[in-house]
Amino acid sequence: MAANPLKLAIIGGGPSAFYVASRILKLQSEAPNLRIHMFDRLWAPHGLVRYGVAPDHPENCTHKFDQAALDSRLRFFGNVDVSATSSSPSIPHALPLSLSSIFKNYTHVLFSTGCTLPTLHPDIPPSEYCIPALDLVHWYTQHPSSSPRSPPPLDKVQHVSIIGMGNVSLDVARMLLTSVDVLRKYDVPEKVLEVLSRSTVKHVSIIGRRGPLEAAFTVKELREMINLPEASMVPLDKSLVTPPPEPPLTRQQSRVLQLLEKGSKQSFGTTPKTWSLDFFRSPIGLTPPSSPHTQAQLSLSHTMLDPTTQRAVSTGVVSTLPTDLVITSLGFHGEPTGAFYDPGLKHLRNVGGRVVTSNGTVLKGVYASGWAATGAKGVLASTMVDAYGVAERILGDWQEEAQDSPSSTADAGDGADAQVDALPALRRAADVDLDAVPEEIQKGLVDGEKKITTYEDWKKVDAEEVRRGEDKGKERERMGWEEARAFLTSLR
Repeated sequence: MAANPLKLAIIGGGPSAFYVASRILKLQSEAPNLRIHMFDRLWAPHGLVRYGVAPDHPENCTHKFDQAALDSRLRFFGNVDVSATSSSPSIPHALPLSLSSIFKNYTHVLFSTGCTLPTLHPDIPPSEYCIPALDLVHWYTQHPSSSPRSPPPLDKVQHVSIIGMGNVSLDVARMLLTSVDVLRKYDVPEKVLEVLSRSTVKHVSIIGRRGPLEAAFTVKELREMINLPEASMVPLDKSLVTPPPEPPLTRQQSRVLQLLEKGSKQSFGTTPKTWSLDFFRSPIGLTPPSSPHTQAQLSLSHTMLDPTTQRAVSTGVVSTLPTDLVITSLGFHGEPTGAFYDPGLKHLRNVGGRVVTSNGTVLKGVYASGWAATGAKGVLASTMVDAYGVAERILGDWQEEAQDSPSSTADAGDGADAQVDALPALRRAADVDLDAVPEEIQKGLVDGEKKITTYEDWKKVDAEEVRRGEDKGKERERMGWEEARAFLTSLR
């Protein structure tokens, strides 16, 4: 065990943050000189597990997070927005906290802030006929974002086009094609169910630039689409599901082709709703309806794979798809105004989880994990593996700090990088108060308005949401911030 104290601030409260914390606490189970303080701009913990995963995909990883939170050395502070300045939180009701305050109070800092912004299509800007998938996901998960999400006009839509073939695309399609009676037992808010009950959606087209072997969705997600009880898949041309002679297919690719060749469980033409996988199509424009009784026109460039680069290239053929609503699901990127963000990478600049300055020097004691470090890719299992690796690097660096070479690392505020020069140096282990929190947090905890939430607060809300759900015969009935705040205040 290292002799110097380790006081780690984790910015973010999603899966990666909790996986790092749980790993450190487990590997240092007897260390009394260790503290971890977690700050999340959302009032409830668990990030994408609560606000990004489709409600009919409940995850079982939260019990591990609950176990980590039982350790007295870990504290969670929700509804706290950490940014370069403390004046303008991205969520109005969150308590602003400057990054400088973090650096002044902690010996190490980990960014687990994820990728919170949607990648927009360059040729199809958002409009009343085109919305990012993230808007829809935030609507049906009731994400406490900067502005409340308006429900989509599903009662005026029959045909939906989703651009992108990742798991989020299939999540959204499944939500639109699944009966409300089925969704009702899951963690879907009543007001969302009410909108879905009035939906007139009949067909969902899922559009991808390349073919089935390159699609980003997982076998599990595809199988769930194929097994939908009230929607059937438009059969694919046999050429699309015929394995190529070479190179050998991966196991996933083979299973994808087998599923696509077999087709949906319900025969096409026998269900009230349908869906299609439109491979080798690249959207190049969207024309609004010419009258209230017509549809928008989505222009699609037909593509093929370049045999050398395996990238999608145009064949010169263009077709038009009549549609009522376009949903773009092209991935996510980090917040460009965040510290250490690299616009070329679209996530935080780091090497192996260690944050680096713009000149490539490792910034001592500063780390990144999860999508903040890697970009928006992978699933929860890969997030856990990455987080465990970062946790072990933090512990390794902690135990070897006395041997660090000044020529290979830099401290914040030493002039090594204009982006970080304004930040104070991290707190020295020799004079750190392990149990102290930033002054703004201390004031917020005693504020009668109840802005900051603790993990103990969350568990009370969690239990109440489950209780309310049981009354309605469902998994839970989730609360928004104001409702949760009123509930917590009533317990005082």
